[in-house]
Amino acid sequence: MRCACIDIGSNTTRLLAAEPGPGGLTEVVQLRAFTRIGRSLDALDAIPEATIDAVVKVVGEQRAAARDHGCTRIRVVATAAIRRAANGAELVQALRERAGVEAEILSGEEEARLAFHGAARTLDPPPDGTLAVVDVGGGSTEIAVGTLADGVLWSQSFPVGSSSLHAACVADPPSEIDLARMRVRARAAFDGAVIPEAADAVAVGGSAASLPLIVGPVLDGPALERALGVLAGATAREVARLHGLAHERTQLLPAGILVLDAAAQALGGRPLRIGRGGLREGVVLELAAS
Repeated sequence: MRCACIDIGSNTTRLLAAEPGPGGLTEVVQLRAFTRIGRSLDALDAIPEATIDAVVKVVGEQRAAARDHGCTRIRVVATAAIRRAANGAELVQALRERAGVEAEILSGEEEARLAFHGAARTLDPPPDGTLAVVDVGGGSTEIAVGTLADGVLWSQSFPVGSSSLHAACVADPPSEIDLARMRVRARAAFDGAVIPEAADAVAVGGSAASLPLIVGPVLDGPALERALGVLAGATAREVARLHGLAHERTQLLPAGILVLDAAAQALGGRPLRIGRGGLREGVVLELAAS
C-alpha cells in the first residue's frame, strides 16, 4: 500500500510518497518547496497571510501528486515553526478549507518519536543495541534514544535549529565572528541536557542529508570543521553550484553544522552517521502498519 507524508517544516514543505516492503521503504516520489515559515514570522510570532497562502498552494499540489502516484493514505504534519506561531491554528484551518487536508501540529516529543522510528527502521544494517537519533530541523532539534525493539526510551526537543540559528549570521560567506556567535548559541541550547548513553548515533534532517556531498557519510569533529571551512570559503551560491545543492540549503548549512556539532558534544562527542530516513519515513511506516 502506497502512503505519503507531507511535512510542513520551518524551512521547507516536503512530500514523501513510498511503498513499504520487506526491505524497508521504496520511494515513489519526493517533492520539496522552500516555504520558509520560520523566517517569515513577524514580531508577534504570527505567520503572514502571504506565507499561509503559499503553504496552502504547495500542500495542495503535493497532495495531488501523492494521489496521482497512487497513495491511498496521506498524513500532513507540521513542526517547530508552526508550534511556535501565534496563529498556527489559522494555517491548519486554511489547509483544511482550501487544500482539503487535516494537518496535525506535532509536539516535540511526537516529532522525536517519529524521527527515531523512521531512522531506526531504515538503517542498513539495523541497529543492534541503543541508538541515538539527532533530527536537526529549521526551528528545533530533537534527540531520541531507544532501541529497534522497544522504540523511544528517552527524548527531548531543544529550541535551536538551522533557520533560527542562521538569524545570527550576518555575512555570506559567514565570518569568523558569525561562526563563533552561532557556535556559542548552539552549544548553549544543549546546556544541562543529560542524554542517556547510546551504542550508535545517527543524524537526520535537511542539514545532515546535504553533508555527504561535501564531507562523506560520517560526521565527526574533523568532518564538520572541514565542512565549515568549505562554507566559510565561498558564498552560499558558489557552494551550491560546486556541490549540487540548493542555494537555500547552503545558506543554512553553517548553522545546521554547528547545531549538529553541539548535539554530538551533548552525546559525549561521538561521531554521527547520516541516516537514511527520519520523520517522513516514520510517518509513512506507521500509516502502512495501521
